[in-house]
Amino acid sequence: MVYQTQNAFRYTEEDAGKTELFPSWRADMRKVKNEEKDRFYNAGTVSDWSSLTWKQAGRPYEVKTISKSKRTYEEAHGEMSVKTSWEYFNRSFHEWFVKDVPGELNASKKQLWHHLARFQLKDVRGALGETIRLSLWNYAHRIEDGIWDPRGKRALFEGLDVVRPRILFLGAAEGYEAMQLYAMYPGGEVVMADYDEFCKTDRFGHFPDTYPFLGTNPATGNVKVWYKDQMNITYVVKDIRNLEFGKEFDIVLSVGLLEHFPDDLKQEAMDWHRKFLKPGGYVIMTTPRCQIKSKLFYTIMADVMNHTYRELMDIRQMGLYVYEGGFDILRHGFIKVHNGIVARPR
Repeated sequence: MVYQTQNAFRYTEEDAGKTELFPSWRADMRKVKNEEKDRFYNAGTVSDWSSLTWKQAGRPYEVKTISKSKRTYEEAHGEMSVKTSWEYFNRSFHEWFVKDVPGELNASKKQLWHHLARFQLKDVRGALGETIRLSLWNYAHRIEDGIWDPRGKRALFEGLDVVRPRILFLGAAEGYEAMQLYAMYPGGEVVMADYDEFCKTDRFGHFPDTYPFLGTNPATGNVKVWYKDQMNITYVVKDIRNLEFGKEFDIVLSVGLLEHFPDDLKQEAMDWHRKFLKPGGYVIMTTPRCQIKSKLFYTIMADVMNHTYRELMDIRQMGLYVYEGGFDILRHGFIKVHNGIVARPR
């Protein structure tokens, strides 16, 4: 059951169990079922993290294919700063979230056939590359819903002992995962932090108001569909190192953050998660999985994605960084394209 709001419909609780494709994204209000792939797989690969060594785990895979825009910038200006790299990435990545993917894919295929018919080989290469990228994005983001992955994220987040939590999202970008957490544990506050103003104004600011987050009705304990404008969200534009919060958050969250730091900076990144956490609070982290599909994605989408240092890890490698950072790991496993860990400081 949906109703009209400013010429756009919204789902209600009667739509729980439904999924529907839109030009830029998929709405997915299906519940997590253990027999399906859209869930959190509790890996259980390590029972004693203190006994695991890097020799056993191996090192993460470093993604070395760099975007053309980064190479062009550095040819003209020298090495791109970390902040500028993130600014380039955020603008590039955001363009793909707002595409009419079927429409652009159809137009790209027509262009490809047009150039093929005229033997315009240079233009054929360009159109073929764009068609491949659009096809991959369509599969990864709309068909498989592997980037936002609502069922996987809900499965990762379930079972936390919190009521009306304060949630801090480090490197928040569009803030998707914090909004899903709020829907599941409503009534508290989300603070999103990112040092790129574009993330607040565009990536979060233009996140669709009609995107449904399946969560909980605190009054009844039953299912409720939540929307961005129903949530208590504050967006702070500031370098994480300069945040002025104390130990005041029940959950500190990061998604795709740890893998952007080389080893000599990873423990500093882990310290940020501890710094703002209440005693007994949870740290939740994800990183992209080291698998063939992910390697292929970051190769084909290099011009869109690869402006910063980036690694792909397996869950043992990610877990070692977290454990060596002073955390006890409560759950570790993976969803479609991400590793996931829930931890607490030792």
